[in-house]
Amino acid sequence: MTAADRKSEISKRARIIQEMADDLDEELEMELDDARLDELLDETGTLKPTVDRRLYFRELLRLQGELIKLQDWVQSERKKVVVLFEGRDAAGKGGVIKRITQRLNPRICRVAALPAPNERERTQWYFQRYVAHLPAGGEIVLFDRSWYNRAGVERVMGFCSEAEYQEFFKTVPEFERMLIRSGIILVKYWFSITDDEQQFRFTMRIKDPLKQWKLSPMDVESRSRWEAYTKAKETMLEHTHLPDSPWWIVDAVDKKRARLNCIAHLLTQIPYQEVVRAPVTLPPRVRHPDYQRGPVPPEMYVPAKY
Repeated sequence: MTAADRKSEISKRARIIQEMADDLDEELEMELDDARLDELLDETGTLKPTVDRRLYFRELLRLQGELIKLQDWVQSERKKVVVLFEGRDAAGKGGVIKRITQRLNPRICRVAALPAPNERERTQWYFQRYVAHLPAGGEIVLFDRSWYNRAGVERVMGFCSEAEYQEFFKTVPEFERMLIRSGIILVKYWFSITDDEQQFRFTMRIKDPLKQWKLSPMDVESRSRWEAYTKAKETMLEHTHLPDSPWWIVDAVDKKRARLNCIAHLLTQIPYQEVVRAPVTLPPRVRHPDYQRGPVPPEMYVPAKY
């Protein structure tokens, strides 16, 4: 290898390393966001030991690698996967969902986060609008809150009648059995945090301008109804922790541990296998001597401010 070849090889290696580092930027930005919270926690004397930063990143990237294998298997075998994420406001559901979807193909793995039902949807069969978001073969759907809204928010806030509430518990076991019989792999998670932890996270959202949008009027109202939500959760688990569709409780007080534990557990719930990919070979670039690229007017370019 000549000196010029070595220089070219070193340059390529540096470019590859830089590209891989750029791919990690999103996770690093989210980690910096956590670090801002940790600093404020430290000021209040409530910062608790968590997973070592290097271990956290190493395990997160390893688990995300397994999620890619799961995605490939789901697509290859035309499987249908539904994962429900439930829990109190600020319990960390969104953070886990972000880490799951971060490196996956959004055409295969998508998030369903439904808004409050409109006037027409209120007259539908309760499960109807959720059915529209169920996966086809080769797809994964993560529900950021699901049909269990009726057993939680709607019950506590009085958005459903007693008859509708009782009918939900009669219907949901058979509804979920129907999903499973249709070939859907269904996994249900409840994210559990303490009263004090939710209070603190809400306080941080109030003080942090980058997170104030996360605090809705419904979130604020939920603080005064902590015990009502607890009773609703207990009733929900009692009626819907079923042999064929059980609930899994995630201890979510420590966000990093919750993310790793939930993803690691999810991977054990689906019997995926690594799919052998055919090697990819890029075809040679075809060049036509009579083709000339036309000029782009300068005013069409985005101003280079950075």
